[in-house]
Amino acid sequence: MGLTGRVSSVLAFLRAGYPSGAPALGYAPLLALLPRRVSDDEVTTIATKLAALERGPITNVDVGVAITRVTDELPSVGEIERVRRRLSAMGWAGRPQA
Repeated sequence: MGLTGRVSSVLAFLRAGYPSGAPALGYAPLLALLPRRVSDDEVTTIATKLAALERGPITNVDVGVAITRVTDELPSVGEIERVRRRLSAMGWAGRPQA
């Protein structure tokens, strides 16, 4: 495999792990500035832990605190909503309270 083939395989490897939401072209150092997003696995874990508490309605504050414990960052409204949707899909009665 020549140099071109090796470079192509390295680029293919890097592109496979390129985060969604990042521009296809641009400066790689800007990737460090992208906000962290709660993964689907983390959303499931957070929702499962909240549902297991079995203590009255789950508030947005409860969801936000659980997200912060996982990410060490303040959650966005979208992240809170993702956990709320997961709780609903798990059969949790009602929407979490504000």
